[in-house]
Amino acid sequence: MIEKITNKKNIKIIIYSTLILALFLIALFSNKIVPYDPIKADLTTALLPPSSTHFFGTDNLGRDVFSRVICGIRTSLFSSLIITCFIFIFGMLIGVIAGYYGNIVDDILMKITVILQSFPSLILAIAVAGMLGPSLKNTIIAICIINWTKYARMARSLTISLKESNYIKSSILCGAKSHQIILTDVIPNISPTLLVMAMLDIGGMILEIAGLCFLGLGAQPPTPEWGLMMNEGRKYIYNAPWMILSPGIAILVVVFLFNLLGDEIRDRFDVKQ
Repeated sequence: MIEKITNKKNIKIIIYSTLILALFLIALFSNKIVPYDPIKADLTTALLPPSSTHFFGTDNLGRDVFSRVICGIRTSLFSSLIITCFIFIFGMLIGVIAGYYGNIVDDILMKITVILQSFPSLILAIAVAGMLGPSLKNTIIAICIINWTKYARMARSLTISLKESNYIKSSILCGAKSHQIILTDVIPNISPTLLVMAMLDIGGMILEIAGLCFLGLGAQPPTPEWGLMMNEGRKYIYNAPWMILSPGIAILVVVFLFNLLGDEIRDRFDVKQ
């Protein structure tokens, strides 16, 4: 019975991973597979409804919405991946240093995380992005500044627990230096838990990028980005609802897929299970 459940979970992970891999391949070759130029305007074809020629219709400037949605995959996926990698690595290092060395180092680093976590994350991200200026690069920086703290706190807690383990104490008695213990014993043991967090976070990062771009603080026209496309389409929600529905559904599907994979990986590597 247990083997059947395990095999079922493995099959789900393979299916979701395959679909996400397909998304990344589409993102890599998006410019070559789209039927139209995603940024070329043609007012003679403005606001055309979905058809066999334009699958998702056209926007107010006559650009093919399907082509823009496909090209928007690259912006959203790669941006969220960059953010997740940064907050994972930076947050883990800060947490490990704080948890391993303790004392004043721990106090200073944890005070910084507490200060950042005391603000609503989205509002603070809007403030940071607003100060840096509207661009996709600044949006990525703003989200990175806000979201590394939870990784730091989790890494700190795991590191404090590991410090009391016998093999860490044995390494210390054998004369191993602190940085050697951190690199060879601590980080490899806490990484799986943080990787599960990171997988669950990718969908959230896509939503945050789309949210800031929707507010005009991220990617700027004519960049094909889902949040920006929804912002442009809200003015035509009654006349051309496909302008806002197409990128909205794309966000829903991609975030849902990453969340499904994250949940399966979490269940698969849950020690209690």
